Amino acid sequence: MLRARAGGWRWWRRGLCRCASPPRALRVREALRAPEPLEQVKVQGWVRSVRSQKEVLFLHINDGSSLESLQIVADPSLENRDLTFGSAVEVQGKLVKSPHKMQNMELKAETIRVVGPCNALDNGYVHIHTPIITSNDCEGAGELFEIGVSNEAKESAEKTHFFNVPAFLTVSGQLHLEVMAGAFTHVFTFGPTFRAENSQSRRHLAEFYMVEAELSFTESLQDIMQVMEDLFKTVTSTVLSKCPHDVELFHKYIAPGQKGRLEQMLKKRFVTISYSEAVEILKQASQAFTFKPEWGCDLQTEHEKYLVKHCGEVPVFVINYPYDLKPFYMRDNEDGPQHTVAAVDLLVPGVGELCGGSLREERLPFLESRLQRLGLADTYQWYLDLRKFGSVPHGGFGMGFERYLQYILGVDNIKDVIPFPRFSHSCLL
Repeated sequence: MLRARAGGWRWWRRGLCRCASPPRALRVREALRAPEPLEQVKVQGWVRSVRSQKEVLFLHINDGSSLESLQIVADPSLENRDLTFGSAVEVQGKLVKSPHKMQNMELKAETIRVVGPCNALDNGYVHIHTPIITSNDCEGAGELFEIGVSNEAKESAEKTHFFNVPAFLTVSGQLHLEVMAGAFTHVFTFGPTFRAENSQSRRHLAEFYMVEAELSFTESLQDIMQVMEDLFKTVTSTVLSKCPHDVELFHKYIAPGQKGRLEQMLKKRFVTISYSEAVEILKQASQAFTFKPEWGCDLQTEHEKYLVKHCGEVPVFVINYPYDLKPFYMRDNEDGPQHTVAAVDLLVPGVGELCGGSLREERLPFLESRLQRLGLADTYQWYLDLRKFGSVPHGGFGMGFERYLQYILGVDNIKDVIPFPRFSHSCLL
C-alpha cells in the first residue's frame, strides 16, 4: 500500500515537472532594466497609449514603478474594444531587446487580458471630475449655496473664511473644463450641480446632475450644436434599445404615444432659429403670454414651449442671444445694432430649455474689457491667464440630466425623476 502510494507520488512529481512553469511577474521598472531577454514574463499595468497599425499593435503601459512606460508589441488580432486609454491590463509574452535606441527592452505579447475596462475616454472625450466646492460663480446669476462651517468651528472662523475666500457649491463645471480642455482638447464631466433658485416649478431642482462638454479648436457654433444633437440622439436611441421594459412602463401609464414621438424625433433634423427670429414669432403669436416677449428679455418657459410647438414639436436650437443677457465668458459676435453673443439653447417639447452652450471668448482684450466693466477682473485673473498662453478658439455646453429624463419618459414633474429631490423649502432625508 505504502509502496503503491510512493510510486504514485513519484509519478505525480514527474508530471508536475513536465508542466510549463508560470510566467515570471515583473514590474514595469524591472522589465525596462532587465539585463537580458526573458522567455516568459507577465506585466500588469494601465494603458497609457494605443496605436494600431495594419500589421502590428503598439501599447504603452505603466504601473507607477517608473516614469517611463513599457512598449508592448502585439499582433493586431489581440486588439479588442476594451483596450483603451486607462484600462488595466495583464500582458504575457517574451521580453526582448528593443530595436529603438531610446528604450532597452520591449515586450512581445502573446496574450493581452483586460482586467478592468476604462471609460475615461468616451468618443474621444476625457472624463474630468470637476470639483463640487468652488470659489467662482460660473453662471453669474448669484444663485449660489455658500459653504459655512459647523457650530463647533464657528469661533475659529469668525474672522476668516475656511478657504480664505468665500466658497460655494458648484453651479457648473464649465470653467474647470476649460482649463482641462487646454491639455486634452475634448473633455466632459457628469456630476451634481446646485442652484439656490427660489422656485418650486415642475422643471427646477436645487440639486441636479449635469453632463457638460468642452471642445478646443472649435470656431463654429454649429459644431457645438452638432455635438449636442448627436449626444441627444445617441443617448436616446441607446435608452430605447437597452432599456425597453423600463421605458415602456412610463410610455404605457404616464405618457402614451411618447415612444412614437421620440422615434419620429430621432429621424428629423433639429430646427435652428435666432433669438431675434424667436422674439418675432412670439410677438406674432395669437396666444396671450403671461410675460410679454420683448427683445433683450429672457425667454420664459411659456415662450420656449410655444416656439417648439410652432416649429413642429421637434427640438429647436435658439442661437445668438443678447450680449447683456448672457455670462461674461460667451463670445462677442461683434454685430449691431442688436449686440449678441454666440450662445445657443436647445428647447425640447414639454420641457423647454434642456441644453445651454456657447463659443467661449478666447480673445484676451474682449474678455479683459468685459470683466473690468463687471468688476470681476481680479476674481477671474486665473481665467484671463488661460488666454495668455496658447489659448485656442473653443466652446461647450451643458445638459441637465433630470430634465432629459423628464422629456424622454414623458414625466410632467422633474421631482418625479430623482429619488431625493431638493428644492426650495424641501430637503427631506
